[in-house]
Amino acid sequence: MASSARREIVLINAAHLLTHYSLLILPTAVLAMARPDGEMFVLYGVGSLPQGWLAARFGRNALMAAFFFGTGLALAAAAFVSTPLALALALAAAGLFAAIYHPIGTAMLVEAAGDRVGRAIGINGVFGNFGVALAPVVTAFLAQQFGWRAAFLVPGAICFGLGIAWMREPPHDGAARAAARPFPEIPAPLVRRAVIVLLLIAIVSGLVFNAYTILIPKLMQERLADDPQLLPIVGALAFAVTLCGAATQFTVGRLLDRSTLKRIFLPLALVLAPAMILLSVAKGWMVLPLAGIVAATIFGQVTVNETMTARYISPGLRAKMYSVRFFVGFLGAAAAAPLVGFLHERTGSLTASIVVLAGFALVTLACALFFPNRPEELRPELWNAVPAPGE
Repeated sequence: MASSARREIVLINAAHLLTHYSLLILPTAVLAMARPDGEMFVLYGVGSLPQGWLAARFGRNALMAAFFFGTGLALAAAAFVSTPLALALALAAAGLFAAIYHPIGTAMLVEAAGDRVGRAIGINGVFGNFGVALAPVVTAFLAQQFGWRAAFLVPGAICFGLGIAWMREPPHDGAARAAARPFPEIPAPLVRRAVIVLLLIAIVSGLVFNAYTILIPKLMQERLADDPQLLPIVGALAFAVTLCGAATQFTVGRLLDRSTLKRIFLPLALVLAPAMILLSVAKGWMVLPLAGIVAATIFGQVTVNETMTARYISPGLRAKMYSVRFFVGFLGAAAAAPLVGFLHERTGSLTASIVVLAGFALVTLACALFFPNRPEELRPELWNAVPAPGE
């Protein structure tokens, strides 16, 4: 891999960390400030939809520069506001610019990765998970030591600095890279089948992923309440569970470079629902390994889903497909917090929430069964040698 492509991947990975970090600053900083509105999250989801079309008009490099500078300036602006309305507007702007990353950054990552797409996506997922895990810890520290404004100013400055580094890198010609690795003519029925799975799994995985990350800390607190030795380290245990997911994404990414998607996707889907059912009734120490297994399967599936788009969607349409997929995923993710909150309020525990998520995991299993299993995924040149199959 050329050094320029490697530097691009490093910056894209850093952008992934900052995207998830910036979205989780608010829930922690809100403990030390007035309660703002949720425009940031709404615009983050809705803003992902037009990114593929904007990339065709302005170029991916320019949009990634807008991500770094726009998100950085918006977060920094949030540190200097003095009214709830101004804070809401600053956070809304941050969400709008952060929406650029997933459709555009992921498409650029796939192109820069060359023949090691699975590994690159897996490592990229680890960075995103570190953003999720670090945001509450670092934000709480900054807010307690320097005030809530620092919790927005510091990541804003880092994001802006990475924007300068991005602009110093020479722009890469994505079209030339794609031409050097011509995309095969995949039979249309298989592409339609892959797209159906991609969109359906985007909704389900968006809901399950967000709901699970929301309920992990509360689950640790509920289920370990009877053990006085474990209760003080609930935050550390929740962080450890998240790291299980990160480790799985890295491992799954490496496996995908040597295996078809279905061979990895199906075992993960088979494990998820039973593990969730067991987790719904587990207490004490047993919660920890089960929560780790569930996190591993949920986060591992994210890597598989990202690689699906890379293998079945041509480079010219990839950014648009990522845009649609992340928007659809946001629709599912937006339902996560209300669903968990409603079920917890009605039942007084997280058991019902986890059982419902297990039901959605069965949809994931159906998607895994429906997804094609083609050896041509690993040897794309073979696609041109086979007739359009019914499979």
